[in-house]
Amino acid sequence: MRATIGNMVMSKNVTKIFQIDEHLALAGAGNVGDILSLVRMLRAETKLYRARVGREMSVKALATLTANILNGTKYFPYFGWFLIGGYDEKPNLYSVDMAGGMTEDKYVSAGSGMEFAYAVLENEYKEDMSVDEGVKLAVKAINTAIKRDVFTGDGILVVKITKEGYRELDKKEVDKILKTL
Repeated sequence: MRATIGNMVMSKNVTKIFQIDEHLALAGAGNVGDILSLVRMLRAETKLYRARVGREMSVKALATLTANILNGTKYFPYFGWFLIGGYDEKPNLYSVDMAGGMTEDKYVSAGSGMEFAYAVLENEYKEDMSVDEGVKLAVKAINTAIKRDVFTGDGILVVKITKEGYRELDKKEVDKILKTL
């Protein structure tokens, strides 16, 4: 996946989804350095939490921690928009803005093509979707953003987080989904 600044491609090989713990992940849109710095901090905090408490941090706790960190730096902010997702007793998904505003939702999008992705998500999301149906919808939403927004990077990275844990889909799996759209 590529990272852009305006109409310039800054990097052609950037990861935008990061595993934080066994059932936790962060996706970020914005300044790559800020995103990576926050990822390092959250990974350290989740390891400390596990050592102190003896279990994995919940998705809501990670989202709240992220929101608190971002709110504490709002006058010298992390330039990014963050999606926190994972699985504890059930799947959970949060959006956290650069000032620490936190929202829980069934689907979220961030980045320059988010309007295009939201159009697909709002039109096609259903409460009773399976994980595979949700993955297909996410791929369709991102693919739509790639096609319609000149500032959206190319490439689609998909991660499934279920009771069994975190799993990144390989390029062949994503390409197979794209062929069905």
